[in-house]
Amino acid sequence: MYKSLTSVGGLTLLSRGAGFLRDILLGAVLGVGWLADAFVVAQRLPNHFRTIFGEGAFNSAYVPSYARVLQSEGLFSARIFAGQIFLGLLASQVLLLALAFAFTPTLIDLLAPGFRADPVKFALTVTLTRITFPYLLFITLVTLQSGTLNAHGHFVAAAFTPVVMNLSMIVFLSVAFLFANPGLAASWGLTVSGVLQLALTSVAAHHAGIFERFARPAMTKHIKRFLVTLGPAVIGSAGTQIALFADTIIGSMLPTGGVSSIYYADRIYQLPLGVIGIAAGTVLLPEMSRLFAAGNPGGALHAQNRTMALSLALTAPFFIAFIMIPDDIMRGVFQRGAFTVEAASASAAVLTAYGFGLVAIVLLRSAVASFQAQGDTKTPMLIALGAVAVNVGLKIVLFKPLGAPGLAAATAAGAWINLLALCFLAIRRGAMKIDLFLWKTVTVVTMASFILSVFALFAAAPAQRLTAGLGRFASVSELVLLGGSGALIYVLLLAAGLRLAGVRLRRSRS
Repeated sequence: MYKSLTSVGGLTLLSRGAGFLRDILLGAVLGVGWLADAFVVAQRLPNHFRTIFGEGAFNSAYVPSYARVLQSEGLFSARIFAGQIFLGLLASQVLLLALAFAFTPTLIDLLAPGFRADPVKFALTVTLTRITFPYLLFITLVTLQSGTLNAHGHFVAAAFTPVVMNLSMIVFLSVAFLFANPGLAASWGLTVSGVLQLALTSVAAHHAGIFERFARPAMTKHIKRFLVTLGPAVIGSAGTQIALFADTIIGSMLPTGGVSSIYYADRIYQLPLGVIGIAAGTVLLPEMSRLFAAGNPGGALHAQNRTMALSLALTAPFFIAFIMIPDDIMRGVFQRGAFTVEAASASAAVLTAYGFGLVAIVLLRSAVASFQAQGDTKTPMLIALGAVAVNVGLKIVLFKPLGAPGLAAATAAGAWINLLALCFLAIRRGAMKIDLFLWKTVTVVTMASFILSVFALFAAAPAQRLTAGLGRFASVSELVLLGGSGALIYVLLLAAGLRLAGVRLRRSRS
């Protein structure tokens, strides 16, 4: 499992690297303003629906269901099951796409009501949304094939799909001069990437001998069970997305630039979330599903503890960086072209607020696996809805006095409520058992993080003085110096502490 986690994490890191380049280009070309706000909303809408109907809900219901069919009836029946689900997804997405095209202005009115006050921004957002929305159709089918590949232990192709998306957008942004504005180039790059990703997973599934076998849809016992688990999963996933929809709705009412400030901070924030949290959840869910199906609950809980320990150890330095040096991060990554010092400061404030929820959000996927691996999608749904209610309430209260950082702070609070409630119920039910291995890791990581925060506090000013004479490379050099030295200190402290505690993260006792 650790080999798979490393592979997925490595490819996700490659994706995030390509994503950094993409976002640097976006920042330099679009900056923080009405054009950036329009593109952010246009690409966010299909991604909201993708998370509701695709990655979040679909995987949590599909992977355990597919694993059960594969275990009980063999590969042939599993491929038929996958084919029936594929056709159902295709039909639903075509219908949703048709509705989105017909009612795009209404959709923008609902989800970004503040844009109506600026007719130019509103019209551009409608145009860009009609370009980006077909991405949802392709990526939903990619999600199905990725789940099938993951269930068979093939993680590489699915983990590489985000790299394809980023590379496609980079290519289109590089030739943005061929379009009326850079927003159009970025939007077409996103949609074309959906076609390319679907081609990649289809070829991988074909070569692995697990490509879907298309058959007439029938309400078999496996389809019924899948739909029963999918319903609560969709509601639970939609609950999380309600908070993000609230960000879009309320953010559209902020002064111009508020939406894009949140976007750029989110891109940094998504680095550890994608590399660590999503990679861990991607590998852990099928592993726990397999072990529970095989009658080995002890092995499933054992795998969960080690995944959470590794996730925590890798996430902690990002948390410290987001809290201690957010301005250095945003200046070093984005400050060039149309992205000004003021834009960097505005995004840094949002990043700090997001940072307080980072650990909780990274661990959420591992905690949810306690329930989803056993086919229980209802409990995470109810917990998520409760956390979302608090989240949205806080957004409404905080957005006026705090602006964009208030929306991010509410997201962080909701994440902690969600995680703590999941862990409490899972432990009570015996679906999670925190062992000595995890406790030792938490202790060591906490001590190393405290020392790292002290280093960041005292090293920021000297690093700024050392790099002040480097002109336009000063911000990048300062970030590299702080980040590199901080990473070295943390790794040395973590390695020494884990060794003294007798903890070995890289190998599981199975």
